[in-house]
Amino acid sequence: MAIFQRFGNYLRKKLLLIIFIGFIIGIAVTISSLKVIEATSTNESCEVCHVHPHVFDSWKLSVHHENRTGMHIGCVECHLPPKGQGYLKEKVKAGARDAYGYFFKDSADFNWEAKSSLEQAQHFVFEESCISCHNNLFPLTLTSEGQQAHLYYSQNEEKLRCINCHLNVGHYDPNALHAKNVEFGSTGAEAKEIYIAAAEVTAHEDYTETIPGTTIAFNMKAIPGGSFKIGSPEAEQLREIDEGPQKTVNVSPFFMAEIEVSWDEYLAFYSATAAEGRTTDTEGARTKADVDAISGPTPPYGQPDQNWGMGSRPAITMSYHSAETYCKWLSQVTGKTYRLPTEAEWEYAARGGTETPFFFEGQPKDFKDKNFIGKLFGKGSDIINNYVVYEKNSSLKTAKPDVVEANPFGLKNMLGNAAEYCADWYAEDAYSKLSDGATDPKGPVSGNEHVIRGGTFKSPVGEVRSAARDYTRSEEWMKTDPQMPKSIWWLSDCNYISFRVVCEYDENNGK
Repeated sequence: MAIFQRFGNYLRKKLLLIIFIGFIIGIAVTISSLKVIEATSTNESCEVCHVHPHVFDSWKLSVHHENRTGMHIGCVECHLPPKGQGYLKEKVKAGARDAYGYFFKDSADFNWEAKSSLEQAQHFVFEESCISCHNNLFPLTLTSEGQQAHLYYSQNEEKLRCINCHLNVGHYDPNALHAKNVEFGSTGAEAKEIYIAAAEVTAHEDYTETIPGTTIAFNMKAIPGGSFKIGSPEAEQLREIDEGPQKTVNVSPFFMAEIEVSWDEYLAFYSATAAEGRTTDTEGARTKADVDAISGPTPPYGQPDQNWGMGSRPAITMSYHSAETYCKWLSQVTGKTYRLPTEAEWEYAARGGTETPFFFEGQPKDFKDKNFIGKLFGKGSDIINNYVVYEKNSSLKTAKPDVVEANPFGLKNMLGNAAEYCADWYAEDAYSKLSDGATDPKGPVSGNEHVIRGGTFKSPVGEVRSAARDYTRSEEWMKTDPQMPKSIWWLSDCNYISFRVVCEYDENNGK
């Protein structure tokens, strides 16, 4: 019995020793872990992996470093949540992601401009961190405009993030001026001639429109009348339910712009009609009184071209109302009937006489990313890059029209670059209510949102098919706009929508 007692005492001492050693090791590991966490949370540590040259320079120029208070906000104070709110979990995830990128990727291949966009930045900036520092949204020094904006935020916290408006406070961007109407309105057109009259159209042939009193001209393509099957067959790859059932539709002859309305074209409209841009034409082609009947856009809230450039790039970020008003103005100054295309006209023109998913050779899955086996044995094709600006070749921004080739009707960027407004109200079942053999259908008589067609610079391959449909999102595209009431001219949360004009053709009078 005594032997068992001595053995039991021995085991207890051993167990206590093991527990004590484990406790010491645990403390040492905890202290070491805390030291490692602390050491890897410094700005210097972040700089080891984040090797792109502008990141620290832009931080030091930002209001989070260069400010009146002398406070310097560090990397982890924005890019990790506060401690106790998932800090360690997010730190491990960020560390693993950054280490992988450092050892297995080339930072020279990264699209830093795209990574700085709201769409991507929201995954790396934590709302909780913003609020932990800026817990008083209504300080005494806040301007009336700021109070209005913060009131709007407090009423829509479930939809908005601080960086919706304050995207560049952590990394200074001289081209992104928050809440300022930047210089806007110069067309930047290269042409020197000021056109006195609009183009004369006497036949259904291609023509170049000239906007009187401006240096702006653009090409219009004569689209022949005909019939086609609107929508996509059930067997088409990546097809969506709202693309059917297919119906045969007849389309009358019309004219369509070769490219989406460019910034040069849109700024001519802005300069002539905007409240702060009206002038008297000394050449007599147009006076202020002539344009008073059409009220144009107010100055934009920020830089509507996203600092990607203007010129021949598609004019983006304007509302449906703005696009319609542009068409009315263009009709008035040229004496023709310009408008947005119907959905049937748009798809007929985009197809260019084809019935396949694209107007060029290939099926959608030929252009999708392939796995290892697919790369060895899949067909694959790069032909799409000749015709479409989409997520794989756009660098996530719009492009000039000369980077792509035209479709069979001579139209460029019908399937990509920027989505385009159509005149029709959107309905998922619109085709089921369409009569087979209908001529020039105009869609539902009413609705809540309008049709948009054509893919965008960020669209996957399935969304750049000729039959792909989409619709406007009026509330979602304006959620960041803090103005009361919101702008009817500019979208605050959509940078991929544009429009293309059509001109009606009357065989009896030649236009």
